[in-house]
Amino acid sequence: MEYGPVPITSGRPGYETPVGYFPVLHKVKNEVSRVYNNAPMPYSVYFTDYGIAFHEGSLTEESHGCIHLSMEAAIKYFNSLHSGEQVQVVA
Repeated sequence: MEYGPVPITSGRPGYETPVGYFPVLHKVKNEVSRVYNNAPMPYSVYFTDYGIAFHEGSLTEESHGCIHLSMEAAIKYFNSLHSGEQVQVVA
């Protein structure tokens, strides 16, 4: 599947988003961040085993490593990708 480019925000200094090829590990539709005060992370698609995902989030504020997407893009990726499929994260 190819979709995009889409607007994003990524990790702030000290919390840089990893780049490269990653497998989709799992997905959680109504996720919240237990580390960051139960911040909402709707339509999370996890691609690292240390909690980094792409999900709906602010397109103006940098994250703690996740990739923030618009709701439309987050839903599209969530519905289209399956565990084990490969995603590419570029700088």
